[in-house]
Amino acid sequence: MVYNRLLERGFKLYQMEKFVQELAWRDFWQRQWQHHGAAINQDLKHPQQNVSFHGLPRAIQEADTGIDVIDKAIEELYQTGYLHNHLRMYLASIVCNVGQYHWHIPAQWMFAHLLDGDWASNALSWQWVAGSNANKKYWANQDNINHFCHSNQWKTFLDFSYEDLPNQAVPEVLREHVLEPLSEMNHILSLEQDNILPEFANEKKAICIYAPYNLDPLWRKDLSAHRILLLEPDYFNQYPTSKRVLNFILDLAHENIPEIKVFIGSFDRLRMHFSDRVFYAKEHPTLAYPADVLDARDWLSDQAPYKPSFFPYWKSCSKYLKQELSIA
Repeated sequence: MVYNRLLERGFKLYQMEKFVQELAWRDFWQRQWQHHGAAINQDLKHPQQNVSFHGLPRAIQEADTGIDVIDKAIEELYQTGYLHNHLRMYLASIVCNVGQYHWHIPAQWMFAHLLDGDWASNALSWQWVAGSNANKKYWANQDNINHFCHSNQWKTFLDFSYEDLPNQAVPEVLREHVLEPLSEMNHILSLEQDNILPEFANEKKAICIYAPYNLDPLWRKDLSAHRILLLEPDYFNQYPTSKRVLNFILDLAHENIPEIKVFIGSFDRLRMHFSDRVFYAKEHPTLAYPADVLDARDWLSDQAPYKPSFFPYWKSCSKYLKQELSIA
């Protein structure tokens, strides 16, 4: 959708290639999830090495690591829901490699606060940093952070050469940790529910199911249907979401799909009340319910096949994009 809007504004592929490549990264990670399924929730290629802790360092949760750039970034993440890509990598390196934590719970913590959260991109990037989705770990030392973040801090637990940093003991500030930092984050349980059942019972239309990962305002736009944002507690138990992110999802839904209603509960409960309807949904790895019609998602190019690494995928994707533009 973003790519098509740029084309409509007159941009040529060569003019926006770097930006389109960033869109392709999102496609690539989603293709990985589509291919591997729930396996991305575990160490994908290799067991993570040198794991001493599970949970989240309290210093990370409280933005109190002593690394000024990192602490400021965590505070901004809480306040805005955004985090620069380099800072995501620095955080993951500090937690997984310097702190020796398993990647999964910290990845959930970051995902819960990102407005642009994409579990595939987030989980597999954390694994790339931690070495379970790559052949080596990614390290960032203080000199690197100072250079790219324009800071001037020294004498921290990252102030070592790249040769020496992996040999250091876990810093004391990272040892205290929280085992379940997201245990109280299922905010949907406190939402006021729309009583859609009587209203929809009288008008026997098909039902289009939206979800946090599908808020496409153009999807099935010409279909006469009831439109429901389904918020399932089981989904949020597996993919915790901060209150800010949940409100962002709700605001996007109501602003872009004005007729949408919210249903909190399981698909089975919804279907029990509307057993005579046709249900539409969009394919997604987290979709666990049997919709009657399952539409494909929108990709940069539907013809670009799964590839195990990004640049072969980008080569394939850009090839098809150029072909499609030449035909158009």
